[in-house]
Amino acid sequence: MRYEGKLYRALNPIYARQPLSGRGAELYGGRFNPKGMPALYASLSVLAALREANQVGSLQPTTLVSYDAEIERVFDSRDEAALAAEGMEPATMAAASWRDEMRASGEARTQAFARKLVSNGYHGLLVRSFAPAAKSDDLNLVLWRWGDTSPCRLTLIDDEGRLS
Repeated sequence: MRYEGKLYRALNPIYARQPLSGRGAELYGGRFNPKGMPALYASLSVLAALREANQVGSLQPTTLVSYDAEIERVFDSRDEAALAAEGMEPATMAAASWRDEMRASGEARTQAFARKLVSNGYHGLLVRSFAPAAKSDDLNLVLWRWGDTSPCRLTLIDDEGRLS
């Protein structure tokens, strides 16, 4: 599928001056990227972005940013038949144990799935949010490729230069 529209991220202020870097995910790994693989985790709504960034404890300082996006090759994980064809199940996608898997074997099943999608030419993954209190329509777009031009154009909205 193709995604075109707004995306939102609630960033740790440490990364606020680099909202397009994907560096935090690259350093630590995420549910859908192993360590060493840059990824940019964005949400389709502001509330989903805030839930994603503040999953544990009280609300922490957060910088909210938005983007205009045109991403050509997005795998839609809501399509269970397509998911099964790639050897993945919804329960595995949602499993909270991905960090334990990563520590035990070096790569969680969801990270291996992401690596497979990237090797198959996908630029991103549309997936429901697994953050606490997320609603069924809270969606995230995990990007593995993004830049200034097609087919994975992502433009930070900062008309006033607040982050420069």
